[in-house]
Amino acid sequence: MQSNKTLLSSAIAGLLAVGISGAVAAQDKPAPKEKCYGNVKKAQNDCGTSKHSCAGKATTDNDPEEWKFVPKGTCEKSGGKLTKPAGDKAKADDKPTMKY
Repeated sequence: MQSNKTLLSSAIAGLLAVGISGAVAAQDKPAPKEKCYGNVKKAQNDCGTSKHSCAGKATTDNDPEEWKFVPKGTCEKSGGKLTKPAGDKAKADDKPTMKY
């Protein structure tokens, strides 16, 4: 009788573990992101501009040409812009970028 209880307890625990891991896996879908210009702190940009070609190379805070990916809908609330500044001659948007 004791072995039946142990077996039943193990089976229930296994089913619960599978159910919990399935729920966690369903939440792994990344939230949509958007480019946010002008709201980047020094060395925290996500990609190149006309001034440099790498992420993490921003030299000043809040440079209007620098951008980073932020959760969709939060850019303008935090003081950034969704479009490149006017007169920006950089072709950064023409290059393929990583999607997060």
